[in-house]
Amino acid sequence: MAVAACRAMSEKTTQLAVGLVGPGVVGRALLEQLRVESKNLLSKYRVDLQVQGILNSSQVILGKEGQPIDLDAYGDQLLASSADASLGVLTQHLRDSPLPHKVIIDCTASAYVPQFYRRWMEQGIHIVTPNKKLNSGPLAEYLAVKQLQKAGRAHYMYEGTVGAGLPIISTLKSLLDTGDEVQRIEGVFSGTLSYIFNTLTPGKTFSSVVSGARRRGYTEPDPRDDLSGMDVTRKVINLARECGNKIELSAVDTESLVPEPLRKAQSPQEFMDSLHEHDDVMAARVAEADEHGEVLRYVGSYDAESGVCQVLLRRFPKSHPFANLSGTENIISFTTLRYSNPPLIVRGPGAGPAVTAAGVFADVVTLARYLGAPS
Repeated sequence: MAVAACRAMSEKTTQLAVGLVGPGVVGRALLEQLRVESKNLLSKYRVDLQVQGILNSSQVILGKEGQPIDLDAYGDQLLASSADASLGVLTQHLRDSPLPHKVIIDCTASAYVPQFYRRWMEQGIHIVTPNKKLNSGPLAEYLAVKQLQKAGRAHYMYEGTVGAGLPIISTLKSLLDTGDEVQRIEGVFSGTLSYIFNTLTPGKTFSSVVSGARRRGYTEPDPRDDLSGMDVTRKVINLARECGNKIELSAVDTESLVPEPLRKAQSPQEFMDSLHEHDDVMAARVAEADEHGEVLRYVGSYDAESGVCQVLLRRFPKSHPFANLSGTENIISFTTLRYSNPPLIVRGPGAGPAVTAAGVFADVVTLARYLGAPS
């Protein structure tokens, strides 16, 4: 009866069994958005999103007897769970669901979880993710997943990998799909580094600004993860590959902002305690830029003609769009045949759990429309 009822309902609605991996800050924000908006999606757009599984690194909860998980109480259930917490268990549970469509949302920053993407897509399970590791990882794995998508095995949605909730990937795809030719992409891709260099003015020290960003929760627990520039590098590679460039991570010229002596500090706190010893180097760069009427911005770029990707701390006139950001704003500039003077610019909030979750949520809704839900 349950299967028959689901089939009858599916004639009127687009139903998705959802498995979420990584209920961290972004995952929790997404689950809250799903909890609040699920009834509206069902009544307005006939999209029925049923969260059937939630998995963290050591625990899992699964919907019982085809019923979705209660999103008002999943936190306590997850803490109390003693079930086998594995991606295999979650995968099998989704496969057993009577709902016609299945999607796994990867909200981790793990390099391990994307190793399952191909396996999931081969089984017809769609993927939505803000995780950058697949798109900027080994080229062969990236191309294999894209080929499965092209072959129609399953949809792979990843808007949140570059601009959190900003429409960066979709904008680039629209340009390419309509025959435009990308010449250059550049921008401030890190909300954390945007905040740091929007705040770092003459008279302020680099260490105090980084410390302030950390207190506000803008940095990773270890600020070196932001200051290394690797997050920006992965985003730039993602965009370059979207344009057809087969670049590997190791080929990108990335400037680390972590002082060389502190790269092997034993802990984040040891790093922060010693960062002030290197303030003079950054202070000199800030002062020199200011003397020339310029500011410092940490920018990633892709030049289509040369195929070169760079991630560097650069100087810009105070009149430049990159110089007039505030807070954690991102800004990305697309120079193309159609948009050259001025280029096409996308600007807005580039960090925060709610913003990133909203970008993931939008991908899930877009997926539902691809699967037949009305616009």
